[in-house]
Amino acid sequence: MSSDALAAGGDDFLQLVRQRTRGKLKVYIGSAAGVGKTYRMLTEAHELRKRGVDVVVGFVETHARAETEAQVKDLEVVARKLVEYRGVTLSEMDVDVIIARHPEVAIVDELAHTNLPGSKHSKRWEDVLELLDAGINVISAVNVQHLDSLNDVVQRTLGVSVRETVPDWVVARADQVINIDLSAEDLRQRLMDGKIYDKTKVAAALENFFTEENLSTLRELALREVASSVDRTREYIVQREGESPSAKSAAPKTADRILVAMSSDPPRTASLLRKASRIAGRLNSDWYCVYVQTPEEQADKIDSTVQRRLVDNIQMAQNLGAEVVKLEGTDVAAAIMRFAEQKGVTLLIAGQSTRSRWYKVRHGSVVASLVNNESGLDVLVVSFADPAPTRRGREGGNGE
Repeated sequence: MSSDALAAGGDDFLQLVRQRTRGKLKVYIGSAAGVGKTYRMLTEAHELRKRGVDVVVGFVETHARAETEAQVKDLEVVARKLVEYRGVTLSEMDVDVIIARHPEVAIVDELAHTNLPGSKHSKRWEDVLELLDAGINVISAVNVQHLDSLNDVVQRTLGVSVRETVPDWVVARADQVINIDLSAEDLRQRLMDGKIYDKTKVAAALENFFTEENLSTLRELALREVASSVDRTREYIVQREGESPSAKSAAPKTADRILVAMSSDPPRTASLLRKASRIAGRLNSDWYCVYVQTPEEQADKIDSTVQRRLVDNIQMAQNLGAEVVKLEGTDVAAAIMRFAEQKGVTLLIAGQSTRSRWYKVRHGSVVASLVNNESGLDVLVVSFADPAPTRRGREGGNGE
């Protein structure tokens, strides 16, 4: 991105800042650590300050990178909160101090970061939401592999286990999403030059996570995510700028509505929900997660372990941006079909049945009933096969 483009982007965000009631959110997305997200945030902070905006650094981890450390100079840095953890004193971003200081803009790095036990919130993105609610504008950054709905994709295609994630809806609600793009070749060169990690770690990084194939895949995912965010913003503008309230409320959506059928104790709900979230994002669509409670699954009858899993799955669906709906009935497929018709759903997503053939013969199959519907509803049955990873690597924390 050129300096002229950066200035233009800063001007756009400045307009949002000046219009604030609730805080505005800007998110820089990159394919991997070292592409320059933190550096770009700090550069923008300097540009905003030149324009008279009150900017502070709420949290930035420089990772001892000289270029990044130079950018922090001359900016006001809010003191961190010290936390005792397992006999060691560590530091976290101090949300309360930032709110008391109440700047116009706070720079908050590593959106997917998990806070230390005993912190006000468990995740940094929750800290950011509190700052936004307090009327403070936030510029943040995240690597694309930390988006929750991509967890399975990254695991399957790269063989990488990502422990820290951000719900997609957090990024989806951002007022601006900017991709920091860098080719795999250039990023590997930055790594070899010692600009990302200590040189003692370079060889292992090049062999594992920072392979050209991995980085190219992540770059493609980042570009797609930002393109999807642009589509969502356009849809939002169309809905906000209708000619009249009645016209706005009656405006047709640009994509069909999606429904995910979730059973009480599916073995692969996480994969099902993440796939649905990605499809909904690509189609710029609202989506529902529907669970039908049968008489055998009433609160006083359902197994406690199944109940806990169900609650966890519902929470995950909400984090991914779904509207969760609980229905009651004896015929699960019929209840789902009635709801789909009422809400104008045209695509239903269900997980492949794990029931035995004998069970299906005796009791029937909900998935088969949904597939064989006569209402014109398209049904996508998600396979849970586990293909062997085609790429290698290990990655856990944010890295930038």
